[in-house]
Amino acid sequence: MTRYAYQINGQSASREAFYAIACDPRRSVAVEACAGAGKTWMLVSRIVRALLDGAQPHEILAITFTKKAAGEMRQRLQEWLAAFAAEPDPERLISELISRGIGPVPASNGHKALHNLYRSVLAADRPVPIRTFHSWFAALLRTAPLAVLQHLGLPGRYELLESDDEAVAAVWRPFQATVAADAALRADYAAVAAGYGRSQTQKALAAALGRRTEFVLADNAGAVDASVPAFGSRWPALAGLSSPAAALDGDAARRRWLGRASELGQESGKTAPKAAATVIDAFDQPDPDIRLAALRKAFFVATEDRLNKNLQKFPAAQAAEAELQTLCQAAAQHTAWQHQQRLARLTRCLLAEYARLKRSRGWVDMNDIERAARVLLGDEVLSGWVQERLDARVRHLLIDEFQDTNPLQWQAL
Repeated sequence: MTRYAYQINGQSASREAFYAIACDPRRSVAVEACAGAGKTWMLVSRIVRALLDGAQPHEILAITFTKKAAGEMRQRLQEWLAAFAAEPDPERLISELISRGIGPVPASNGHKALHNLYRSVLAADRPVPIRTFHSWFAALLRTAPLAVLQHLGLPGRYELLESDDEAVAAVWRPFQATVAADAALRADYAAVAAGYGRSQTQKALAAALGRRTEFVLADNAGAVDASVPAFGSRWPALAGLSSPAAALDGDAARRRWLGRASELGQESGKTAPKAAATVIDAFDQPDPDIRLAALRKAFFVATEDRLNKNLQKFPAAQAAEAELQTLCQAAAQHTAWQHQQRLARLTRCLLAEYARLKRSRGWVDMNDIERAARVLLGDEVLSGWVQERLDARVRHLLIDEFQDTNPLQWQAL
């Protein structure tokens, strides 16, 4: 039984059948293969097939991620076309066509076209554009109306940053000055740094800055604030409280807990009376968060939210456990929510300072280019104008390393 290394829509196929579909410029295909399997060979072969099919060089757009990859694809295309033009043996040209998915009979009639392809490509007004995502997006940005640039907060005259290292290094000082001058932001930074350290705080903010476009899109959609729900949404009985520990405030809570302390204080042994004494001391504390921490320590195992085994037989302790589990879980949720909210506010400040820095120096970075491309291709008014121009120029679109496209690039495509 023959086992083929190729599949078409999940079904085994021969090499000939696979490339007949994969290289056919009239088909839209997605090709999955491991490194070194010949994806670049196939992509450039599709360009050759599209040219043979009558497409003008400028009507084909190939996009990849790095300048190196784009250069390699251009070089391979040039070398192939030159080699085809210099090949005197028709049989070898026919073999080249067959290997690229053309059947034997059409190939025997098409070898002259392959031989002459180099000449026709050289005679064309423009070459086949093989570009990186960012160079293509940059070309779109150069055609953007001033209103789009103003909407995005971009300067009319700008310097395109190939790398944002200089801008990122320059933003921290003004960011720190802004945080220091704002009491609320200063408190946010102090709380995050106290909980996780300054180094981890810096790493978290740097990571957010590196994903600034995604953050802004998510924030505009309300996803940032909603990503970690407040404790009141998960425990409706606690909704409206400033913190879960606030449930321990008031006369009702005091009577409930002191009643449990009274029951436990009458039990024999040391553990139950000790827990009772802790309850009494805890309700002498004015801070409900300190009160909750003391109760948790008195009733629960040190590293887990479950009742100390020496208290498990007492009904009053069992009632305390049920209440404390809810409050402790809600408190953990509240801590996570506070941390997320603080980092979100600090990130918004950092991104605002970063945008201000770029505007002051006339800089535009790659994230700005991606945002602009999304606006140009996604806006109801602009998209028609942009798509009309693209449709007039591009008949074949080829994407290298498609799995690495980010959401903005995919939307643009």
